[in-house]
Amino acid sequence: MQSVRNVSRSNLSFEPARLRRTVLDMAYAGQTVHIGCAFSIIELLAVLYRKHLRFSPTDPRSPDRDLLVLSKGHGVMAQYACMHEIGWIDDQAVSGYFADGSTLKGLSDSRVPGLEVTSGSLGHGLSIAVGMALGARIDGSDRRVFAIVGDGEMNEGPNWEAMLFAAQQKLSNLVVIVDENGFQAMGRTDEIIGLGDMAAKFTTFGFDAVTIDGHDEAAIDQTLSAFRSDGSQRPKAIVARTVKGRGVPFMENNNIWHYTRLNEQTYRDAIAAIGGDQA
Repeated sequence: MQSVRNVSRSNLSFEPARLRRTVLDMAYAGQTVHIGCAFSIIELLAVLYRKHLRFSPTDPRSPDRDLLVLSKGHGVMAQYACMHEIGWIDDQAVSGYFADGSTLKGLSDSRVPGLEVTSGSLGHGLSIAVGMALGARIDGSDRRVFAIVGDGEMNEGPNWEAMLFAAQQKLSNLVVIVDENGFQAMGRTDEIIGLGDMAAKFTTFGFDAVTIDGHDEAAIDQTLSAFRSDGSQRPKAIVARTVKGRGVPFMENNNIWHYTRLNEQTYRDAIAAIGGDQA
């Protein structure tokens, strides 16, 4: 089996507008929801897959791959879009999303090659990621574990237990990315359970943590690169300030797009907003 270290992916650009187009095509074809929360993590996933996540374009289950835990599993269409770019998901899977026989679910499902966990029951993905990071260290593996969590799910208690354990075990191979888009399903996060300064909380819990613009690809890249080379034994956290529905003005910071489905007009309007054609 060819090592993922030796497989070229220079032709994979993970261009955010194209990824958003794939999300829109899937959501419209399947008449599904969760568009806004997929759009807020597009740039984060694009940078991870483009440069920092070790994987094989020919084998999504390569044994020396890095692991990406999408704890906010309802944003899975953004990850599907990246998997489509790689070639793990074909055009038929996109156009047939949620049709009879489709293997792709509306939440992350570990039975789909390329997805590491079954998630969607929020507040558990970080604990799984911590276990994976500890397991990799015990195995003597240099694989890294990335966990993407929503700011809304950070009001779940198991996350904080997982953070304490990760710091105690000095899991420097763990990177937690908080998608801080300010919303959860039923409203603004600050109005439900205010989380305050998330980076400061992670630091108090024993992490190296920073807050960045989660749509600034250069900042994401630089932060991940700095974490990789800093020599610290502490686990890492990025609090990524994002916009729910980013890229389509009538979706941005509009929480109805957590559960609203596209009709023909809103689909066309959304495609136009991201600079796409109507083909």
